[in-house]
Amino acid sequence: MAIWNLGSINIDRVYRLDSLPLPGETLTSRSYGWGLGGKGANQSVAAAGAGAVTHHLGAMGSGDDWVVERLAARGVDTAHVARMADQATGHAIIMVDDKAENAIVIHPGANRAIDEDHLARSLTGIGAGDTLLLQNETSGQIAAAQAANAAGARVIYSAAPFDLQAVRQVLPHVTILAMNEGEAAQLFAAMPGDLPVQGLLITRGSKGAEYRDLTTGRTHEQASFKVTPVDTTGAGDTFAGYFAAGLDGGLSIPDALRRASAAAALQVTRPGAGDAIPTAAEVDAFLAAQS
Repeated sequence: MAIWNLGSINIDRVYRLDSLPLPGETLTSRSYGWGLGGKGANQSVAAAGAGAVTHHLGAMGSGDDWVVERLAARGVDTAHVARMADQATGHAIIMVDDKAENAIVIHPGANRAIDEDHLARSLTGIGAGDTLLLQNETSGQIAAAQAANAAGARVIYSAAPFDLQAVRQVLPHVTILAMNEGEAAQLFAAMPGDLPVQGLLITRGSKGAEYRDLTTGRTHEQASFKVTPVDTTGAGDTFAGYFAAGLDGGLSIPDALRRASAAAALQVTRPGAGDAIPTAAEVDAFLAAQS
């Protein structure tokens, strides 16, 4: 079994300043850092780190070779990542002031230019028992979900960044819908009543997470592990990737929730997004220390 992830690949460029610039103002940053980001790349690194065979489906510019090298170094298969000469690699310009307020500009670039024919060829290898991960930062979600369904695969869809129209379009092809607490509130307000999925995964930050099995009516809850957070960027992606890998590896829902919660707890104690995601061995050590 394997994880197939149609997901965004971004370069995070972080500038720290004394204050955020006003319109027309030019400021000098105190520091600059860069690293791997994008909800899709984060989830792929998490799934691979958890031990799942993970194939990333996506696109980026023709340069920035370090991005695919870093994904590959974390155990992600990048053979299906298209390189586009006419598109920039997706990236985020992140400005953070001394009060931790931020302003962010995201350029989706190649993430929104994924060719569906290339995607269809990439997905010929997906099969029954595999899992397709999706988020809202790329094109091609519906075509990928339909192909996965036809192959008998599980489809886990992270409805983020939240876009009601995108959710409505892909939902009929989804097995498990993953959201944070705020996204869930928006969805339930817009779409009251039963949802056409087997399960709902809802993360609640420091309040933990829950999985609602809509086929049995049972709810599984997982408390968060108590840690001192340094940077919460990418925590939800870490949780989703580890949860998917847990199911792929045959874990029960409660065990997959616990392992995903531990991975997210570890991740927030480190700065960064994709580069801060822990390995399976680190999660094992963390869980051992909790018992």
